[in-house]
Amino acid sequence: MTIASLPSAEAAISLEGVSRQFDGLWAVRDLTMDVPPGSILGLIGPSGSGKTTTIRMLTGTLMPTAGTLRVLGQEPSSFSIRDRERIAYMPQSFSLYPDLTAHENVGFVAALYGFSWFGREKRIKRALGMVDMWDKRNRMARNLSGGEQRRLDLACAIVHEPSVLFVDEPTAGLDPMLRQSIWQELRAMRDEGRTMLITTQYVGEADYCDNVALLADGELVTLAPPEGLRRSVFGGDVIHVEADRAVEPGVLVGVAEVTSVRQPAPHQLEVVVDDAGAASPRIAEALKAAGIGVQLLQEYQPSFDEVFTQLVSRQREANGNAANATGNGNGNRKEQTPDA
Repeated sequence: MTIASLPSAEAAISLEGVSRQFDGLWAVRDLTMDVPPGSILGLIGPSGSGKTTTIRMLTGTLMPTAGTLRVLGQEPSSFSIRDRERIAYMPQSFSLYPDLTAHENVGFVAALYGFSWFGREKRIKRALGMVDMWDKRNRMARNLSGGEQRRLDLACAIVHEPSVLFVDEPTAGLDPMLRQSIWQELRAMRDEGRTMLITTQYVGEADYCDNVALLADGELVTLAPPEGLRRSVFGGDVIHVEADRAVEPGVLVGVAEVTSVRQPAPHQLEVVVDDAGAASPRIAEALKAAGIGVQLLQEYQPSFDEVFTQLVSRQREANGNAANATGNGNGNRKEQTPDA
């Protein structure tokens, strides 16, 4: 199936200088980012960082205080019926009818989009099949597990075959195996050509996305592919070295590709390089030439929890320095908004 989308040169979702204020406090401030067609953007951040507020603005249920938004080339505030038929939203909490079966829930949503009985049956079977729920189609929604209910929510969101899908916390409260299963389904839909903006507070889920936008205190901390986020924190690839005896960082001074060296323990080095594949044999040779035996030499992949913590700390430190420089340390900082 081919999903209708914009030309590749035009963003499917676009925000420019978007802000939203509640009672004088900023829930979202100056967001600027684009989502290319047929890709997944993960909007990642802790509770209260502005993720849900951003989705509400993009779906047209909340107006921005400032800035412009476009989805499939249209402003959400002026979506036509046809525009809305190309967009879907999966909310954070289970929002379907507990006394209807899985089949009836998806069929009800399909009927709202005006599909005939024959057209509905084909779409219901496809939607439930995509989320591995066809065998449970006759089970009441209230009797489904939490993970099955999230899958049913997703089936209802995609039954009309939208081009753009907004998904709010699809894996909240699920165990790791179920979270992985949900993401496999989302990535399969991406591969069909759908564009998705997905919010999550599980930083480790960044690896499932094509690009990741990190939010903190309503502000965009950074926007990059997952691997780009790691490199932005450390300045390149990181190689972890364990030696057979104490080793000084200076032994690697002058080795090609090496940009910095840190010593977390007497027998260990963490080496930042431009390219881990090219640098690894050079590092091993330099250590051998210095009479140091290498017990372990491998590329280090920092967790996204580490990456997120580092980036948010830098952002808050920069904001604090800027506020102190202007003598306005408390000005317009967002404390908490219930719907952020």
